[in-house]
Amino acid sequence: MVAYKADWQKLRRFCANLLMKEGMCESDAIVCADSLVDADLSGVESHGVSRLTNYMKRLRTQVVSHESNYTVEKEYPGSLLVDGNNAMGMAVGKFTMTRCIEKASENGSCFAAVKHSNHYGTASYYARMAAEKGMIGITGTNAPPNIAPWGSSQKYMGTNPIAIAVPTDQEPMVLDMAPSVVAMGKIILAAKLGKSIPEGWVLDPDGKPTTDPQVGQYGTLIPIGGPKGSGIAIMMEVLCGVLSGAEYGPHINHFWKDFEHPQNLGHFFAAIDVDKFCGICEFRQRVGNMIREMKALPLSPGSQQIYMPGEIESIRREERKKNGIELSESVYQELKTLAEQYNVKFEL
Repeated sequence: MVAYKADWQKLRRFCANLLMKEGMCESDAIVCADSLVDADLSGVESHGVSRLTNYMKRLRTQVVSHESNYTVEKEYPGSLLVDGNNAMGMAVGKFTMTRCIEKASENGSCFAAVKHSNHYGTASYYARMAAEKGMIGITGTNAPPNIAPWGSSQKYMGTNPIAIAVPTDQEPMVLDMAPSVVAMGKIILAAKLGKSIPEGWVLDPDGKPTTDPQVGQYGTLIPIGGPKGSGIAIMMEVLCGVLSGAEYGPHINHFWKDFEHPQNLGHFFAAIDVDKFCGICEFRQRVGNMIREMKALPLSPGSQQIYMPGEIESIRREERKKNGIELSESVYQELKTLAEQYNVKFEL
């Protein structure tokens, strides 16, 4: 049920004001709020403002630091090791990708590994930062365990997403995917909204299929392509957790339930300056031509259009900026409760 359509800019300001009430500086609070609202604009409600209550609780209990104390621990021409020092993951992510872009403009490319961080929202948010600067952006993160290695029924890896964004002669083309059929956030959001979920998304704690998100959120997500999705999740644990010195797999603490122990998540970021290769103008034209060729292909039965990665989200983002973001009754009430609790104006 839709309770309200919120103006995205007012919603972003409201979220930032709330985060500042828990001690975040304005610049970091705006980054975090922008990431949350961008997820809702894109239609990824599982990573949007529905998570704000939990972020506020994590700041209030000090299991996440409100300080902007992330630092570069090691730096070379083409690489960075960043210590998030338990700051909010969105702020750490924005800082790190910004540094990657700066270094890539000098050296052609830059890869960064991050440790001691927290949930950083949608991965595409950071990949698009690079694409908007004429670069290829790549990022990924690990997460608490929700996927079992292929051949096991016990979860070990997280739903570790990877995002890749490339500049085109129009909007950036953006892939943002988890190695599971769906992200756990969609299961949790369905449980919050009292909705059922399709069979084939998740197994219950006994390893049986379920359509009940209340049960599924304690089970195991099904990887895409069986061993292929399992393999991607494993390799992402290496790139995000092992390489950076962060935690990995079952050693990562729970985002929704553990308010005593920091998560120590790991991320990676990469920026590739296209101009150092074939040149940005030629690249944009060639990618644009490739997209137009694919869109001109015959449609398969039942299809009405061929969409590129991230295209639906881009269309949805523009529509919701114009017409407002739909908030469910439960999310609307959660935001209203936060406004009363923190004495922040609730004008969306």
